[in-house]
Amino acid sequence: MNVLVINCGSSSLKYQVINSESEQVLAKGLCERIGIDGRLVYQPAGGEKEITDAPMPTHKEAVQMVLDALVNERTGALKSLDEIEAVGHRIVHGGEKFTASTLIDDDVIAAVKECNDLAPLHNPANIIGIDACRQLMPGVPMVGVFDTAFHQTMPKEAYMYGIPYEYYDKYKVRKYGFHGTSHSFVSKRAAEIVGRDYSQLKTIVCHLGNGASICAVENGKSVDTSMGLSPLEGLIMGTRSGDIDPSAMEFIASKEGLDMAGIMNILNKKSGVEGVSGVSSDFRDLEAAAKEGNERAILAIDMFAYRVAKYVGSYVAAMNGVDVICFTAGIGENTGFIREKVCSRLGYLGITLDEEANTARGEEKLISTPDSKVKVYIIPTNEELAIARETVSLVK
Repeated sequence: MNVLVINCGSSSLKYQVINSESEQVLAKGLCERIGIDGRLVYQPAGGEKEITDAPMPTHKEAVQMVLDALVNERTGALKSLDEIEAVGHRIVHGGEKFTASTLIDDDVIAAVKECNDLAPLHNPANIIGIDACRQLMPGVPMVGVFDTAFHQTMPKEAYMYGIPYEYYDKYKVRKYGFHGTSHSFVSKRAAEIVGRDYSQLKTIVCHLGNGASICAVENGKSVDTSMGLSPLEGLIMGTRSGDIDPSAMEFIASKEGLDMAGIMNILNKKSGVEGVSGVSSDFRDLEAAAKEGNERAILAIDMFAYRVAKYVGSYVAAMNGVDVICFTAGIGENTGFIREKVCSRLGYLGITLDEEANTARGEEKLISTPDSKVKVYIIPTNEELAIARETVSLVK
């Protein structure tokens, strides 16, 4: 079965076509600047990347350009659109309504729209992409795969906030967590690698990218994760603050004359390692600046690694132990000095890193020594493949 995987943002659309039998990517790319001017990037398997500038007033035109590229006589990966047998859509927020992936129909779309106020920047864009695909591919089954679904197994003591209970009753204010598709994929892969039953393994997944989160997976279920009602809670990230005393922002607001929108802009877009360092949100830039002696870059790196190690420790407590720790996503897969800084704080778990193995980048690798009591791995995430697998299981 060939599955088209769609991930829509407000002005962008990422896509892959994956053959479910071989799990080979037949083509991939993205549409950028939707609603502005429009650019399609298309790359067939084994082929050169093609870039086409063309008007994309809405996501419908973007999806149409993707479909046209896929069946292009010269470089198309497919002979006909009939070869696309299902479409899997990434949906950021499913609230408490969706505890698993689901076939999309009118009722599902209505329920997703009810979650829009929980993810106002993401869910409306996800729905636009779904609507565009349904119009252009009528009759092709569509599946929604939710970032939040994997975390719906968290116990109530983990997801509730210490605020008046009425706000949960009225508005469902609670921790939801994100990156669930990645955490699920990586933790399942970890069980396969170590040859253990997924339902009997304690795993901590560190999804470290510009957006970053950590998840405790006990016996195949998410029992806690660092992101909360929104992706702002938890780790220090590229430009997000992560955990902070709310009173600190009230204090700053009174000094700077900021309203709530101004405060949220600071917390989401001007904080994190970029805000601390004054250099960049990119860890490659931070590493270069740190090597030159930039004290704020060094501080930002140390704060990030410290927070990761602290969350790992708290999740060891939450699960009363850990068998495997996994690093994934852009920073987790490619930045050995961050992995080393994190693991240097975990010696109490009996962890010892293999320095040579830890130089690996972007490949599946055991980076702890044979005598390490807890195994530590790099496991590249593949959210698109996870979405395709979920789609196939539901469509079949």
